[in-house]
Amino acid sequence: MNDSSRGAPPRAGYWGPPDQGPAQGAQGAAPAGPAYDAHDALYPAETRPMPIVPDMPDVPQEPMPSAASQPAPEAPRAPQAPQKKSAGRDLGAAIGVGVGLGVVIIASLFIVKAVFVGVIAVAVVVGLWELTSRLQERKGIKAPLVPLAVGGAAMVVAGYVRGPEGAWVAMALTALAVLVWRMTEPPEGYLKDVTAGVFAAFYVPFLATFVAMMLTADDGPMRVLTFLLLTVVSDTGAYAIGWRFGKHKLAPRISPGKTREGLVGAVTFAMAAGALCMEFLIDGGTWWQGLLIGLAVAASATLGDLGESMIKRDLGIKDMGTLLPGHGGIMDRLDSLLPTAPVVWLLLVVFVGSG
Repeated sequence: MNDSSRGAPPRAGYWGPPDQGPAQGAQGAAPAGPAYDAHDALYPAETRPMPIVPDMPDVPQEPMPSAASQPAPEAPRAPQAPQKKSAGRDLGAAIGVGVGLGVVIIASLFIVKAVFVGVIAVAVVVGLWELTSRLQERKGIKAPLVPLAVGGAAMVVAGYVRGPEGAWVAMALTALAVLVWRMTEPPEGYLKDVTAGVFAAFYVPFLATFVAMMLTADDGPMRVLTFLLLTVVSDTGAYAIGWRFGKHKLAPRISPGKTREGLVGAVTFAMAAGALCMEFLIDGGTWWQGLLIGLAVAASATLGDLGESMIKRDLGIKDMGTLLPGHGGIMDRLDSLLPTAPVVWLLLVVFVGSG
């Protein structure tokens, strides 16, 4: 049986049996009332009874998004030119300050040795001032600056005049002066203050004393020049190669800017410079000794840079100071020099003697 044998279905609104629906008038008008559907009047033969389905629980349905709510398709973006890497600093100011510092250092180094010792002492005092100031500002640690500055300058002079023994004695006396000086203030925070003071005395003036001790040799200016050149070349190689090819982070939690590729550049540049310096600047030196010294300088300079980065991260600062435009502070320039000084001094003594 097909659908046509079922007969005409009841109209909408009629609840009786199909064969007892209300009769239409002569004009075929539909009965009035709210149950009337205009669609039945127009298409009476096409309507069929709605199938009876069991009651189902209402299932919440998400509303269909309207055309107005649909996000408009994004217009195609124009291709953007690749952005150049930024060095993060004013390179013009950095180069100018670096050249100026180099002229002062080289002039004092080769004219009068005592003047260069004075340059080291001044750098030590300024570095101690920056370090103690940041410790007090960021951590509330009051490392006494006066005994540190006096003892630090004396330590450099003692290392130049009396050698390692003089440096150690001056270091011990400076630490004792820090302990005594801090006793003039209330005891709260005494331990952390004197601990920071002794650390600052070792970190800045004591390590810088090895530069003064290099100067005491007959070819002292050349030894100091070799030390400075290797450290600068190592930093330059790390920066140049890391900026151009760096992809793999070296220590992202400490210094996100340093890469393994940059470390390879530092080692390569420092070893090449070390071979040249030992062959042509140091009396009795050979190129293979320079390779070893260059490798050691690259390692110590990188560790020194990471060490100060660790301190600055703990303090929550970017630079230790603002004294040198494009560089930060004095401590931001001494970070790789300070730990490298004892390494170069020791290797030169082992390879060519104390001179």
